[in-house]
Amino acid sequence: MGFPANGSSQAKPYKFLIYGRTGWIGGLLGKLCEAQGIEYEYGSGRLENRSSLESDITTVNPTHVFNAAGVTGRPNVDWCESHKVETIRANVVGTLTLADVCREKGLILINYATGCIFEYDSGHTLGSGIGFKEEDTPNFIGSFYSKTKAMVEELLKNYDNVCTLRVRMPISADLTNPRNFITKITRYEKVVDIPNSMTILDELLPISIEMAKRNLTGIWNFTNPGVVSHNEILEMYRDYIDPSFSWKNFTIEEQAKVIVAPRSNNELDASKLSKEFPEMKSIKESLIENVFKPNRKTPIA
Repeated sequence: MGFPANGSSQAKPYKFLIYGRTGWIGGLLGKLCEAQGIEYEYGSGRLENRSSLESDITTVNPTHVFNAAGVTGRPNVDWCESHKVETIRANVVGTLTLADVCREKGLILINYATGCIFEYDSGHTLGSGIGFKEEDTPNFIGSFYSKTKAMVEELLKNYDNVCTLRVRMPISADLTNPRNFITKITRYEKVVDIPNSMTILDELLPISIEMAKRNLTGIWNFTNPGVVSHNEILEMYRDYIDPSFSWKNFTIEEQAKVIVAPRSNNELDASKLSKEFPEMKSIKESLIENVFKPNRKTPIA
């Protein structure tokens, strides 16, 4: 079965079918399509219900499909530890069903996945600047959420129509959104201070739309180049937003006492994405330009 070649010219106008209407990324994608004048519709089918997906595709007749659905758990991934079947249904069965239906229909699926399937190890030590690459085997199975995401990524490798985007600790300029990594850590009583790869949605979501237009497939580390630590972000927050803001740190061992499942900390190598999109900013530059400057409440020194 043939899929459009990378960068091939599009005969008909773009029309996107998006899953995840009520989610953060799904909602932002719709706004981006409106801003760019791209026709789009949200899928109404349940991902695990094959016939409902087939019906959506027949009705909408899209050029590309985007999957921003799935469960991360509310208020956080600890939910998945006690709702394993629901997590499998959404994150594994649903995603695979959608990929399979898209392949049958000759459609590329842009799938927003996670990079929280790795943790620093002896070959990728904290602070070394050596990040995990797209072809590396996931080594973090601390949380059930991450375990299901690693499983489905491995299976999706066999689908030549899927573009898997490994998102990490997503951040946007909307500091009121409770899903925003910055918003989360400013509300925590204590935070760990570990450098991590992160995804600035304001910069990278438009890139994902461009990736669809270029018909790119395979696995991509979908993070800004470099790493940033919790304390560095909170220092920026204090400097740009709230001079009176303060926070307390605690160790991973202390954190483990207040969470159910361990959390992933890693650096992803973003060179593959940077090569395709050389204009992409480093994580610290992007934080300042796309998040903190637009939200600045402090006087410019």
